[in-house]
Amino acid sequence: MDLTHGIAANRGQFVQFLMQVFFVGALVGMTRTVLPVLSESDFGLAAGAFTTLASFVVIFGVIKATLNLLAGRLSDRYGRKRILVAGWLFAIPVPLLLLIADSWGWVLLATVFLGINQGLAWSMALNSKLDLTHAHQRGLVNGANEFSGYVGVAVAGYLAAIVAEQLGAREGLFWFGSGVIVVALAFAVWAARDTVPWAHAQQQSKPGGQPSPLSGFGFFLHATWGNRSLLAINQAGLVEKFTDTIIWLFVPILLVARGADLVTAGFLVGIYGVIWGAGQLITGPASDRLGRRGLIAWGMWLCGAGIVAIVLSHSPWVWGLALAVTGVGMAMLYPTLGAAVADHCEPVERAGVLGVYRFWRDFGYAVGALTLGLVATLTGGIEAGFWFVGAAMLLSGLWIALGLESTDKPK
Repeated sequence: MDLTHGIAANRGQFVQFLMQVFFVGALVGMTRTVLPVLSESDFGLAAGAFTTLASFVVIFGVIKATLNLLAGRLSDRYGRKRILVAGWLFAIPVPLLLLIADSWGWVLLATVFLGINQGLAWSMALNSKLDLTHAHQRGLVNGANEFSGYVGVAVAGYLAAIVAEQLGAREGLFWFGSGVIVVALAFAVWAARDTVPWAHAQQQSKPGGQPSPLSGFGFFLHATWGNRSLLAINQAGLVEKFTDTIIWLFVPILLVARGADLVTAGFLVGIYGVIWGAGQLITGPASDRLGRRGLIAWGMWLCGAGIVAIVLSHSPWVWGLALAVTGVGMAMLYPTLGAAVADHCEPVERAGVLGVYRFWRDFGYAVGALTLGLVATLTGGIEAGFWFVGAAMLLSGLWIALGLESTDKPK
C-alpha cells in the first residue's frame, strides 16, 4: 500500500472526503431555514415558546458533541471508514421521522439521529483528510473541509426552503434528505478508503514525538486543558457556536417577523453560509503562513459585530451585509481553530484530541441554544439574545488574544 502523504498524492480520496462533508452539511442545512419558521404552523409549537423551540438545537449539540468525543477514539480502534458508514446508517431515520411528525417530539427524535450522523460522519471526513496530508497543509485541509461542509449547509438551506414552499415542510424535507443520504452512503461504502495506516506512518516519521499515555477521562482532561493554548482553543470553540446557533434558531424568525418571506430569509442566511464556506479556502491556508491567533481573535470580534448589526436593522440590504461580515468572521476563526488543535498534539492521538475539541465546540450549540431560549423567555422576545452573543464573542476573542500561544510553525 502506498502511504505517501500530501493532497496531490491522494487527490482522489481527498475529493471523496470533501464530498462526504458536503453531504453531511446538506443534511443539517435542510433544517436551518424550514424548521424554526414552520415550527408553529406544521409542528404545533406555541408562539413565543422560545425555550421549547431551542430544544432541538440543544439536543443536536449534546448528541453531536458526545459522538465527536467518541468518534475519534472509536475510529482509532475500528477504522475511519467503518465509523463514516455507521454515521450515514444512523441518518436514515431522519427524513422519515420528519415526514410523519405531527408534534415537536418527533422533531426532537429526528434531531437525535441527525446529531449522531453529524458527530460520526463529519468527524471521519475531517480526520481522514488530516491523515492523508502533510502537517504544513493543516490550515488548507481545515479550510477546504469547512468550505465543503458549510457550502452544503447554505445550498441545502436555500433549496430546502424552495422545496418546502412547493411540497410542504415535511414532504420537502423527506425527499430532499432521503436523496442526500442515499448518495452519501453509496460513496462511503464503495469509494472511501480507511486512512488509519497513513496516521501511523506519519507518527513513525515524526522524530521525538510521543502520544499521551493517558486514556479515558484522563485523556479528556489532558485534551481539554492540557496546556494554556488548548484551554483557550476549547473555550473559543464553544463560544463561537453561539453565533451559528442564533443564526440557525432566531435569525430566520427575526427576518420573517420584519417582513421577509421564507425563501428570502433562506437566501439571506445562505449568504452567511456561502461566505463562511468559501472564505475558508483563503483563511485556512493563510493561517499556515500567518499564524493562528490573530485570525481567530479578529474572526470572533467580526462575528459579534455582525450579529449585533442584524438586530439593529430592518433592511434586507443591511441584513445581507451583516450576515456577510459574520460569514467572514467565521471563515477566519473556524478552520484556524481546528488547525491550532492539530498543532498541539501528536499524529496518532490527533483524532482523539480533535474529538475532545469538537465535543466542547459542538456542546456550544447546547449551551448557546439553552441560554438564548432562557434569555428570550425572560425578556419576552428574541432581540436580547443578539446582544448576548455579541458580548460573548467579544470576550472569547479577548481570551484567545491573551491566552493562545503562537502556532506559526505547525508540528
